[in-house]
Amino acid sequence: MRRIGRIAYELELPNEYVSVHLVFHVSWLKICVGDLTTIVPLESLRVKESLSYKEVSVEILDRQVWKLRNKEVASVKVLWRNQQVEGST
Repeated sequence: MRRIGRIAYELELPNEYVSVHLVFHVSWLKICVGDLTTIVPLESLRVKESLSYKEVSVEILDRQVWKLRNKEVASVKVLWRNQQVEGST
């Protein structure tokens, strides 16, 4: 992994993972203290080209309406399935 800007990083992945986006925003990073015995070797992983992930909303946590110049913009905080409240958007 290498830093390519103030808030962006680029991953260094093997050629088998060409479908994985290599650049990500620093806000996606979370502290992780893992157990080394649970790490799966990259050689055993296979990514399908047609793989997709569908988010399912569970609950509306908050609603706001922001007034910007001459228009109003609605903002909704949603709790998604398989995410904690801290990770809601």
